Amino acid sequence: MFASLFNRNGSHHSLARAGDLVLWFLAALHVALALSFLLVLTSLSPARAESDGECRGIDLLSDLKQKDSGAYEAILREAAKTPNGKGIFWKIEKDGLAPSYLLGTMHVTDPRVLKMPQGAPEALATSSTVVVESDEILDDKKAAAALLLRPDLTMFTDGTSITDRLSPEDATRLKAGLEKRGIPLATVLRMKPWIISSFVTLPGCEVARKAKGASFLDKHIAEEAVKAGKPVVGLETFAEQLEAVSSLPVDFHLQALIETLALGDRMNDVVETMIRLYTTGEIGMTMPMLQKVAPGKGGDKDSSYVAFERRIVLDRNKTMAERATPLLEKGGVFIAVGALHLPGKEGLVELLRKQGFKLAPENG
Repeated sequence: MFASLFNRNGSHHSLARAGDLVLWFLAALHVALALSFLLVLTSLSPARAESDGECRGIDLLSDLKQKDSGAYEAILREAAKTPNGKGIFWKIEKDGLAPSYLLGTMHVTDPRVLKMPQGAPEALATSSTVVVESDEILDDKKAAAALLLRPDLTMFTDGTSITDRLSPEDATRLKAGLEKRGIPLATVLRMKPWIISSFVTLPGCEVARKAKGASFLDKHIAEEAVKAGKPVVGLETFAEQLEAVSSLPVDFHLQALIETLALGDRMNDVVETMIRLYTTGEIGMTMPMLQKVAPGKGGDKDSSYVAFERRIVLDRNKTMAERATPLLEKGGVFIAVGALHLPGKEGLVELLRKQGFKLAPENG
């Protein structure tokens, strides 16, 4: 069964929130990437990153299709019910305005993701304004200075550390997971679990590429806009994004950190699966797939998961739509935000339609 791919050494240990971890990866990795390397990579050299830059993972959905075709077909049926679940590149139109565009991104440096879908590079080139989740991705030093004003969002300020909240076994796992990425435990000892989770969630290849200066897709798009002399506008600040994350209970994030550690190298498989879903535009398959990844959930979401989805995805969708609307009213805008924000009844596509815009997927 698909779920068994996430059991360790044949034991009965199940990662009941594995789906939450992938949701974190998609929805919050923008924050994770920017902040993780902003705060830590100053002490990480490319030579110390445990990777040759090549990602090694399997497509879990392909594996499921071979081993349990019934479960695979069930995912397809569920995905078909997701509004706007196909396509990552959308054209936005309104009478009297130059067309704008919406690109769903994945916040990684993988070359497959950096290759934008057909028509997107041309749309980016002809747009007058580029909009990303946070324009602070363009200036690490400026972002760091702003975050230093809010240490409560990233650090334990009461004199305690992350290991004070972990069992000895989990503390050992954390130390090993960080060392594989060339990050000493002492460097992150006072950091809160949602920051540390980003270090161990990222595959070693991502750490290695970023350590060598590679940009993730959103940053690459923003950098290209700056080179072309175009204004880059952010819909959120890093502080706002972190406030959303930190508003959830610490215990929730500690559990997610522990389960991320337990996944170990299997996280490479999760990331590979997400990249393949992204590059084929099958965003609507994300949540149905997570239900299979997370054994024991059934079709229900517990209260912590619901709170996570509401605060980290849906509330932010609303904020993004509200702040993007006045920009779109001028026309000629290229918006690039995490792909998970696009689909669903409360996704950006539907929210922008409610603002009076017409949205249609480009290239099918």
